[in-house]
Amino acid sequence: MSAAKTESIPTIDHKPHLTFFRQSGWLMVANIVGGLMTLGVHPLNKEISDAEYSAFGVLLMVVACLPTMPLQMVFAQQSAQALARGRERQLAGMIRLAWVWTFIIWALGAFLVFWFRGTITKDWQLPNTTGLLVTLPLLLVSLWMPMFSGVLQGRQDFFWLGWSFIFGGVGRLVIAAFLVLALGAGAAGMMTGALCGVALSAIIGIWRTRDLWSKPAEPFDGKNLMRQMAPLLFGFGAFQFMFTSDTMFAKAYFSADAMKAYVAAGTLSRGLLWIVLPLAAVMFPKIVHAHAKSEKSNLFGIVVLGTAALGICGMLGLWLLGPWVVKIVYKTSDVAATMALIPWYAGAMIPLAMANVLVNDLLARSKFQAVPFLVLLAMFYGLTLTQFHASLIMVLQVLGVFNTLLFAICAWFAWRKKPLPKN
Repeated sequence: MSAAKTESIPTIDHKPHLTFFRQSGWLMVANIVGGLMTLGVHPLNKEISDAEYSAFGVLLMVVACLPTMPLQMVFAQQSAQALARGRERQLAGMIRLAWVWTFIIWALGAFLVFWFRGTITKDWQLPNTTGLLVTLPLLLVSLWMPMFSGVLQGRQDFFWLGWSFIFGGVGRLVIAAFLVLALGAGAAGMMTGALCGVALSAIIGIWRTRDLWSKPAEPFDGKNLMRQMAPLLFGFGAFQFMFTSDTMFAKAYFSADAMKAYVAAGTLSRGLLWIVLPLAAVMFPKIVHAHAKSEKSNLFGIVVLGTAALGICGMLGLWLLGPWVVKIVYKTSDVAATMALIPWYAGAMIPLAMANVLVNDLLARSKFQAVPFLVLLAMFYGLTLTQFHASLIMVLQVLGVFNTLLFAICAWFAWRKKPLPKN
């Protein structure tokens, strides 16, 4: 290959790699600090009843099942593309339109939840309706936060994206601790802390991106936008469903006492992703930007190896140090039940973390062929959980099997060789 031809294919060199490691390292620190602040809310379970803590875990998973990941990745992709192609005014119109429609959709959903609040409280075995009502505004800010976090991610403003994680975690812990320790609030107090923390993260994102969403808007191709957005919404939505829905399914079949150990094991095991998610988060907009400008990027292999190494080390560390961590965060009496679940739960997170990297790479490069398979897998996963739940360990075995299938599907689409063109 000639020198001229080689120069026509821009490739990320060692300097951008240093930038990548610096940015992902900062996000890793921010994720860990923010995650520890969020985890710091859970020791408050020692001050409330098991029923209140179980209710907190379920309400938290309701929020976690919002399409926050798809929203963030859609806005990350659109922001990265708009900045690469000089279409900031079209991006401004899209952001403001999404802002209005998310409020309208939330208002309709909030009305239905408020109307059926008694039935929901009874079916979910909640101590009272207060925690459910606090969850409603939390759902709204949980829709707005990923929108503006996505814009920060897409413009590669990882410095303030990291600080939004940290301030959100601090706000959550401080408010929840005050309400529970000083005022004796239970699940409602802990959910109020979550509301304040997420709202603070959203405010930072809104403020830091005001130069983009406040621009005069230009018309954009709605049909083309939906063709780009739909695969991201369904693809990342399927991943998020696999990541979060097991707690709500389990809640329907097990008592509050049993669910406390399950929520504890899930909280600690999902903490493994605090370490590895920043790698994919930094990779995604860089690959979108490179794809939009027809540049070549070799970050994918680095992120795959880094995620595997960090995830496995984190899992082994949790297996070894789990009893000590559980004793600090929860009650001593919770150690045995929680540690019986953690090996299964933590093990199920490793293929999920690897699948996350592959999903990010596939969708960043607009390789959407895998999306229908991911959606079908998520649907079959939900159906399977309704049939196989003889024990909490069986629920986690189902989770582990389907996370492995998720990784296998993504790996096949990521690494399959294209057929050679016919002569």
